[in-house]
Amino acid sequence: MGATATPKPGEPNVRKVFCVKFQREMEGLSEVPFEGHPLGQRIYDNVSKEAWRMWVEHMKMLMNEYRLNLGTREAQEFLLKQMEQYFFGEGAALPQGYVPPSGR
Repeated sequence: MGATATPKPGEPNVRKVFCVKFQREMEGLSEVPFEGHPLGQRIYDNVSKEAWRMWVEHMKMLMNEYRLNLGTREAQEFLLKQMEQYFFGEGAALPQGYVPPSGR
């Protein structure tokens, strides 16, 4: 389960991953988030661009709801734990037949 780099004919060289959130092959991230952190590499190898976009929206909600100050180590560690749960924790895969809402 990792990244593959096999573009379809006529398709630009798009990096594909088997996304843990959507449970299918999708376009992967173009760079490793949190370079040098093991979770960053794990996300790069297993999370699609779309799932990452969903996480960013979820993270904004967490930051607002908990009034997180990202300048503190506690807030950073909290978000890293939440991120790991979001992608790799129990129930990380979406329910079978889930259709994401159309763009806003």
